[in-house]
Amino acid sequence: ILFDEIIFGPIRSRRLGNSLGINLLPKENKVCTFNCVYCECGWGKANKSDAKTLLPASTIVPVLTEAFEKLHQKNEKIDSITYAGNGEPTIHPEFEYITDAIIALRNQYFPHTIITCLSNSSQLHRPDVLSALKKIDNPVMKLDTGIENTFRLINKPFIKTTLDEICDNLRLFEGDLTIQTMFLKGYLENGNYIDNTTDTEVNAWIEKLLYIQPHTVMMYPIDRETPDSNLQKIPKEVLDKIAIKVKEKGFKTLTYS
Repeated sequence: ILFDEIIFGPIRSRRLGNSLGINLLPKENKVCTFNCVYCECGWGKANKSDAKTLLPASTIVPVLTEAFEKLHQKNEKIDSITYAGNGEPTIHPEFEYITDAIIALRNQYFPHTIITCLSNSSQLHRPDVLSALKKIDNPVMKLDTGIENTFRLINKPFIKTTLDEICDNLRLFEGDLTIQTMFLKGYLENGNYIDNTTDTEVNAWIEKLLYIQPHTVMMYPIDRETPDSNLQKIPKEVLDKIAIKVKEKGFKTLTYS
């Protein structure tokens, strides 16, 4: 699934309600720092993560302004203005500038609407990205495992990073964030088997949650076709069992099945 516009929707989201999507990435291909085995945008390429291929803010912001004006005139109901689209939105070199513009537009036209960013957490080493994400209402940051090897099998990072580095950066939110986790299992195309629902995996992941201290943990299974066709959707009862463990640690826990 690739989005062919800068702004799309509103569409009904199982997690965010009536969501107005914002895509800062190219229409033709995914641009991401990860190559996750479950990504609805399909497989990516390492050489496609070059930020120089992205549209400048001078092109993006006028499109957003026109769209917000039209949606306001139509009295459109929007629950969330959501960074999503064809890869990792925080790759954009002008991410903070664009975020400031969106905050101003939201305040003008949809003052009761939250701003969400769905991110893979890979760009938090950039001060401008961390600053921008701290300004919005709902930074939703990916953490699919607490084990380095599983991180490499599931998320397949194109960039040089480690799970510990990502968790250290997530801790910089000082609890003002949501962690989102995809639970899945199956044999990968390279022959490795993954299952991040085992006791060993869940306990390691919960240790990372205790370190990061998010205010909310969002858990969900596969919901769409995945690039690796061998992956299996996790049953609701498995998610519910994991959710009980998370709640016991004091975290607000949301599950979607």
